[in-house]
Amino acid sequence: MSEQSTDRIAFIGLGTMGSRMSRRLVHAGFEVIGFDPVEAARADLVAAGGRAAATVAEAVTGAEYVILMLPSSRVVESVLDDAALLDALKPGIAVIDMSSSEPESTRKLAAALAERKLTLVDAPVSGGVRGAEAGTLTIMAGGPGDAITEVQPILAPLGTVRHVGGTGAGHAVKAINNLLAATNLLAAAEGVAAGRRFGVDPSVIIETINTASGRSAATQLKFPQNILPETYDSGFALALMLKDMRIATDLARSVGAPATLGEQAVELWSRAAADLDPAADQTDIARWVDRPRNP
Repeated sequence: MSEQSTDRIAFIGLGTMGSRMSRRLVHAGFEVIGFDPVEAARADLVAAGGRAAATVAEAVTGAEYVILMLPSSRVVESVLDDAALLDALKPGIAVIDMSSSEPESTRKLAAALAERKLTLVDAPVSGGVRGAEAGTLTIMAGGPGDAITEVQPILAPLGTVRHVGGTGAGHAVKAINNLLAATNLLAAAEGVAAGRRFGVDPSVIIETINTASGRSAATQLKFPQNILPETYDSGFALALMLKDMRIATDLARSVGAPATLGEQAVELWSRAAADLDPAADQTDIARWVDRPRNP
């Protein structure tokens, strides 16, 4: 563990990603006080050397920084609408929303927090469970430049911070990234299914494509790690991916940008979500694509 920092971080949301990210901050020497409604998640943070709070308001009391890692904008809004939490926040601190949230919601929340002399930075991540464990996440930060500079040392143990623009820009870029990732994964799944049915070994297809122009994160990471071994355990739910895809296509629609391919991808992922278990992993899309269907 590095030298102990005097910075106290409240970490709200200790799920699949949040648990790993909060542990990295503990190991980096920060004082981390976490909250999650799941008791086992709080216990895991304590076992890692952090502290657990019984409520969100308790977690943020005395904190220098607040990090949110929550499932959706709706949950983020409900947390930041809590009067007890708002009263417990010290003026001048930064609230860092690392969730995959809606850009317009982020802008509205930032304006509301500014009235209380609080700064909202949106800093969603890409890199999945492995990136969270290794501290190699790509962090897409949106907000004023001075605010990004301030939170840089807090986020550094988690990965590489890229300042992508003003408030909401981080969440916009994250949604666009996930729409691209999902579309690539769907296309790769269809291609591999066609090749397999023609008689080509799927592992040979992937190995070859990864030396050619069709390669992507889907072929380089998800297929070798989660799909070819048939574990389907990337740690990111199909439903959450679909949520992010819809954020991206809604964003495109709101600014008058084309999203024809994106909307078709959303339609197909929606059908998969309806057919599969609600807890399906994003990589289960490959199983769904390749399953037998009636003519």
